Amino acid sequence: MQKLKIIIERHADGYVAYPIGIRGTCVGQGDTYEEALSDLQSALKFHEETFG
Repeated sequence: MQKLKIIIERHADGYVAYPIGIRGTCVGQGDTYEEALSDLQSALKFHEETFG
C-alpha cells in the first residue's frame, strides 16, 4: 500500500480530509477529526477498487 500525505482541515461546520497526490477527487468529511479520516479511508478504498 502506498503512503499518502493527508490534509485534515477544521471548518465551522466540521472537518474535511483529502489526500495529496491522488488523481481525481477523493474527499472525506465528518463532524469530528476521526469521522472525516474514516470517511476518507472509505473513499480511498472505493477509488482504488474503481480506478485501480
